[in-house]
Amino acid sequence: MTAISKPLSNLQLELLKLYSMNIDEKDLLHFKNYLAQFFMQKAINEADKVWEEKGYNDDLMDEWINEEQQ
Repeated sequence: MTAISKPLSNLQLELLKLYSMNIDEKDLLHFKNYLAQFFMQKAINEADKVWEEKGYNDDLMDEWINEEQQ
């Protein structure tokens, strides 16, 4: 069985460049936190767009929560 090779993505190529650097643990942790915050913010922005498109609001969410509890 042979593995199918795919070209590396632009993100993978950039991360490979980091492997050649000697990054201390403090900087590595900072970098990991930055990436997590970046992707978290992207998810929040997408959720906000859906809320706006569908007309969701806090009152509607409270209604749904109350329906589930009954």
